[in-house]
Amino acid sequence: MKKSLFVIFFLLLLAAQSCRNGRPSEEVISQGEEVPIFDADSAMVYLNAQCSFGPRVMNSEAHEACGIYIENKFREYGFHVHRQEAEFLRYDGLKMKGYNIIAQQLPEATDRLLVAAHWDSRPWADNDPDERNWKSPVIAANDGASGVAVMIELARQISIRSPQVAIDFVCFDAEDVGIPQWENSLIDRSDTWCLGAQLWAKNLHSRAFRFGILLDMVGGRGAYFYREGYSQRYAAHVVEMVWNAARASGNGSFFIDDDSGFVTDDHVPVNRDAHIPMVDILPYYPTAESGFGPTWHTVSDTPDNIDPNTLKAVGQTLLHLIYNQQP
Repeated sequence: MKKSLFVIFFLLLLAAQSCRNGRPSEEVISQGEEVPIFDADSAMVYLNAQCSFGPRVMNSEAHEACGIYIENKFREYGFHVHRQEAEFLRYDGLKMKGYNIIAQQLPEATDRLLVAAHWDSRPWADNDPDERNWKSPVIAANDGASGVAVMIELARQISIRSPQVAIDFVCFDAEDVGIPQWENSLIDRSDTWCLGAQLWAKNLHSRAFRFGILLDMVGGRGAYFYREGYSQRYAAHVVEMVWNAARASGNGSFFIDDDSGFVTDDHVPVNRDAHIPMVDILPYYPTAESGFGPTWHTVSDTPDNIDPNTLKAVGQTLLHLIYNQQP
């Protein structure tokens, strides 16, 4: 994923942020009695279940088995689920059978919010510090499973009490099949990523969305979330809503009031081609070489490197945002 490096660097204010383990925010405005409580333990169950299948690389048994699991969980929580199937062409010409998973609450509703994440695994650990691992697939606990796990827990909460606006969850496939770092090809690198989102943005199942939220790598240890460049360009008003919801839900210390660079991710085709304002919630690690954290595209992207506090911060922020939407 992501494939443009961060191009803007910041003054490091992280030392001023206290409570590093769990980081309860000093910025609580109000939680609101009607906002459900996000259960990070429940989200961890969904994350571990995805990873238990192994790397969810297209054309694999693990990919198909995990897809069925995700579909069944959304159905269990009362969502209408269908696949958007396609044959994707990888940068090297390999044909890959894949599909986006679309889960709709109240499909007939004409006022909706979109929440999305990718569910496929990177076929190559091409950012691993050990060159011998570069062609090994990634378990993708953070870079894939974390966003889907948050969405399934949101669906569970919504099944208990519906918000005032209908919710669609989309699990994008073929996000992480972009050209590997060790490939010296002159192929245009940007369009080899986010293939499922490119497909969906040109073949929408609905046009009734107020806005969208993309979740990517939302479970890492030590994660902080900055205002990503394309999100600011296309959906600045939604960025403000998300950051306000983070503060109001007591998670403001995770969401930094500073900008990051521009990141190629699934929200780009959604904004560019579908014209749906969508923001990307993804971390920035100022001291990591990649900017995306120490486990990004490595064999260390495993469940034991997930922090439930990070899942909780993102999930509770989204619940606050969703349940404070007015009809």
